[in-house]
Amino acid sequence: IHSFCKKDDHNKENLFNSINYDVAAKKRKKDLLNNKAKTQYFHQEKWIYVHKGSTKERHGYCTLGEAFNRLDFSSAILDSRRFNYVVRLLELIAKSQLTSLSGIAQKNYMNILEKVVQKVLEDQQNIRLIRELLQTLYTSLCTLVQRVGKSVLVGNINMWVHRMESILHWQQQLNNIQITRPAFKGTTFTDLPLCLQLNIMQRLSDGRDLVSLGQAAPDLQVLSEDRLLWKKLCQYHFTDRQIRKRLILSDKGQLDWKKMYFKLIRCYPRKEQYGDTLQLCRHCHILSWKGTDHPCTANNPETCSTSLSPQEFINLFRF
Repeated sequence: IHSFCKKDDHNKENLFNSINYDVAAKKRKKDLLNNKAKTQYFHQEKWIYVHKGSTKERHGYCTLGEAFNRLDFSSAILDSRRFNYVVRLLELIAKSQLTSLSGIAQKNYMNILEKVVQKVLEDQQNIRLIRELLQTLYTSLCTLVQRVGKSVLVGNINMWVHRMESILHWQQQLNNIQITRPAFKGTTFTDLPLCLQLNIMQRLSDGRDLVSLGQAAPDLQVLSEDRLLWKKLCQYHFTDRQIRKRLILSDKGQLDWKKMYFKLIRCYPRKEQYGDTLQLCRHCHILSWKGTDHPCTANNPETCSTSLSPQEFINLFRF
């Protein structure tokens, strides 16, 4: 009996050690996976239900971090119609909402940001837009890291220092981009008639792009100073009342629309335009990208959808 009990204890000890080894192995595997993960969070859905309270069917509520994790923003940045929308959303989160995200959402945020930077490095488009995003995020993190004693960031401080170093590295990569002239020798922009050149310039919604275009060639410099061009740009972004408050006269006694534009953007927000946006169904409270079908019970689902700007998307989760 003594030998049997001793053998039984030995088997129990081996079983207990085996369980410990399995748990430790699983934990090491999970930690390794978390450290090397460069993909978005597990959920990648085309729509989510936005609920702001507990019901018999649902417990808890939808947060900004949960919405950011579950909506497929990784695929959205590959769509040129949604790229600017996602970038603007990342910028707004970097300014004021970074600490409201969960640890997984913050990690997902950095993964998506890395994909955005890699896309810009590959196609060499929207460079200035991403530079401003990275600078905004770096400035916010500098402020938050100094307040780490108040536990405003999720995770180890060394991890955030490493992320800040990654941001500096991305900024350096963007600064080193050398845009080369294409080898194509066909019709160029300056070969078009002046009326077509002006028509194309009127499609630019950012005055800085207009200035950069004028610096590309001497002929374009003259066109980029066109008063009617800057007047339409001011009228597009700002109201008549805002314009009347910021009138600037030139030496010839005429309204200097170019100076007025740059003065107005320092005082008022510009009009935002996006090719595609997130939409909220007022009937079933489902959030999805424009054109995405969702299980709506309304008779006319198209009439129930409301387009959300990036700021309105964030405001949706302020309780």
